[in-house]
Amino acid sequence: MAVRALFKFLLPLLLLFPGGRCDVKFHFTNQCPYTVWRAASTDMVDAEPDLPPDVQTTYSMDDRWTGSIWVRTQCSNNASFYFSCQTGDCGTGKKICAGPQPSNPVTLLNFDINNPVVSYEVSLIHGQNMRVRIQPNGGTLVDGSGPCPVVDCAIDLKDVCPPSLVAANREGRYAGCYSACDVLREPKYCCSNSSCQPDEYSKKNKELCPMAHTYPGDSNPPKYKCKGADSYDVTFCPV
Repeated sequence: MAVRALFKFLLPLLLLFPGGRCDVKFHFTNQCPYTVWRAASTDMVDAEPDLPPDVQTTYSMDDRWTGSIWVRTQCSNNASFYFSCQTGDCGTGKKICAGPQPSNPVTLLNFDINNPVVSYEVSLIHGQNMRVRIQPNGGTLVDGSGPCPVVDCAIDLKDVCPPSLVAANREGRYAGCYSACDVLREPKYCCSNSSCQPDEYSKKNKELCPMAHTYPGDSNPPKYKCKGADSYDVTFCPV
């Protein structure tokens, strides 16, 4: 009888939190006119990373997860079935990518999930290969200052990217914009601590994408901490 009573007590909890987990929902939408392939610095167990145009997919992130998400562009297999991409490539030769640092330029979406709190930011510290938007659905900031804001870089840096930082595709057309540090390798562009100051390139990027972090140590805006959002919409090529 005692066992039966315990089961009746635990059953509602098991139905509410199956497997003891309460995952965070991410809705990925591709509004680009071409297919993109998702990747992550920490394993997302994403068996179908390709996202064709005008397609949305929902992914249940772990309730404890820290890492970066990005997309790869212009990907294909060669004759030996080695999978590679012109931007955001993982260097593994595989379609499913988790762990390696991607090739630059790459737009990074950085998350720190400690459910029910999710910290998020858009980073252009390693350049830009994709216009992106992160939109929480509901929720409030942990500091109580208001609702969880949209963070994005919805403008292409092409018009402010100097020729020395342009990443071209196989046809010689613009594919993205490198960061100055990754190309020029000079100390004034490669500061790596909290006292870093913006350079002439990151300032231009900031003017176009004020909600993105454009250089190491950039804390304006802060990395937002959102609590209680129903889900997060991540849009590639937002309009």
